[in-house]
Amino acid sequence: MAQSTRKKPNNETEDFKLPDPVALSTALMDAYSRALPLFEKSFKHYSQDLTNKSMDPMNISKTYMELLHRTMTNPQQFWQLQNEFMQNWTQLCQQSTFKFLGAPSDNAVIETEKGDRRFRGEEWQESALFDFIKQSYLLTCEWMKKSVAEAKGLDELERKKLDFYTQLFAGAISPTNFIMTNPEVINETIKTGGANLVRGLENLIEDLERGEGELQISTTDYEAFTLGENIAVTKGQVVYQNDLMQLIQYAPTTKQVFKKPLLVISPWINKYYILDLRPDNSLIKWLVDQGHTVFAISWVNPNSKLTKKHFEDYMQEGVLDPLEQIKKITGEPDCNVIGYCLGGTLLATALAYLEEKKQPGKIASATFLTTLIDFEDSGDMKLFMDEAQLTGLEEEMKEKGILEAKQLQRTFNLLRANDLIWSFVVNNYLMGKEPFPFDLLYWNDDSTNMPASMHSFYLRKMYQENLLPKPGGIELCDTPIDIGKIKTPSYFLSTKEDHIAPWRATYAGTQLVSGPKTFTLAASGHIAGVVNAPGKNKYHYWSADKAPADPDQWLESAEEHQGSWWPHWQKWAKTHAGPKVPARQPAKGIEPAPGSYVKVKAG
Repeated sequence: MAQSTRKKPNNETEDFKLPDPVALSTALMDAYSRALPLFEKSFKHYSQDLTNKSMDPMNISKTYMELLHRTMTNPQQFWQLQNEFMQNWTQLCQQSTFKFLGAPSDNAVIETEKGDRRFRGEEWQESALFDFIKQSYLLTCEWMKKSVAEAKGLDELERKKLDFYTQLFAGAISPTNFIMTNPEVINETIKTGGANLVRGLENLIEDLERGEGELQISTTDYEAFTLGENIAVTKGQVVYQNDLMQLIQYAPTTKQVFKKPLLVISPWINKYYILDLRPDNSLIKWLVDQGHTVFAISWVNPNSKLTKKHFEDYMQEGVLDPLEQIKKITGEPDCNVIGYCLGGTLLATALAYLEEKKQPGKIASATFLTTLIDFEDSGDMKLFMDEAQLTGLEEEMKEKGILEAKQLQRTFNLLRANDLIWSFVVNNYLMGKEPFPFDLLYWNDDSTNMPASMHSFYLRKMYQENLLPKPGGIELCDTPIDIGKIKTPSYFLSTKEDHIAPWRATYAGTQLVSGPKTFTLAASGHIAGVVNAPGKNKYHYWSADKAPADPDQWLESAEEHQGSWWPHWQKWAKTHAGPKVPARQPAKGIEPAPGSYVKVKAG
């Protein structure tokens, strides 16, 4: 990987600078010489893709043709939408004319949605020209969205897919993404004499170099963070490892600890240290400070040698094996377990497996953080799971034995394209600025590969076929899995704005298990809603004593509380943690935390 050569921009004091033609031509020639081999490599790469793969890898063209057919067979609805659009456009033109002439105008025809940060600059509101550009764009987006939403006869899943890709297209054509229609970029260009565009070109070339011909947009300062030094710094030891994971035991910070240990299972789609970023927002450190003997799973970043590892291997080596090791280390026969996202799905399968094997006592309580067990309404991720897309993905995995991390990362970035793609295109390439050093985005880019066998099983049996909620729908280690047999006390935590595991879908898990359960809903999204330390005093959460079948009925009866959900969970967890005993110091083990597995980068 190429080392960073970016220069930090100087602070500009002048309001206007003329470009230096010599410096500009030198910079452009240097960029050209660096870019030429990258473009050649990129051209070869994409030529092979076009030769070997479908021109429509997302399988969306058929759906767009179906929309066109439905529109042609119902022209009245089309013209109603057109008429509404033209009325709004006429109103916008009238208001903009008044604004151009300096006269006060009425309220905007259309406003930006809450949370849309693209049009924060004052010029978007104060300038008649840019206000017109903004509102005309928003009206067009609204027209496209309504055209999809109100089309008659479309299959609901196809409608959702169409809506998702229409929004992706709308995000791509935003006026903020182009030099001449973004006033902030124009101002920066005038102020720096075009130096911002030169720096932006250099940033673009460097990101192409980093991706070896593929564009890998920088979202943070990657040199600002080092594992074990300023992130993932909670003290502990790797006390055991196997092919798939390292088991970390953390050093106590209290003289006494709860008798029953606590195991944290993170998703292997990303690295575990999302729960241990910094001391002030580390869930793992907070758990240690509450008096738990905390163990955590740090998953391997698999290569082609692990291609045959199956979902059941992750259960055996990532849950059952660690439970045995924790029993040997602490002498305790059972353990409380937290599973986050896919780690929670794995925990659910392990609980059902242990029930079938008549060994349910190994897990004293289960906590499911933003966990899908029923995948029927699993949100935008399901849009990538039709047969054509899965077949193409399996063909790719067959070649290398793994699903490469960059492909997963692209998918997750598409779910929040305006925040994770286009905002950085503007910042890095148009404004010529460096991305801010942000630990969460460093973690987000530190993604992992997936073994082909495991990932194919997971996507097909769970996302596509939704067999996990069905008794015996899947088998692991020749054992039928029945979630309904789980009697272990369970705590479910979901987040209200989750775009990966929608809260109503995760709530369905409460209706599948047969043991006592508590459901809590936190504000914010899949990451920020979970990693919300009490000291931050951010967000809020809802709780209720019962979990009825209807999630909206639950929400109506739930009580809202300010701050973090962590203390609420701790109050519940204490009832399953046992009495206090002298603190347990981890043995020297294999190596200090965070261990070596987490430091392996995806190749």
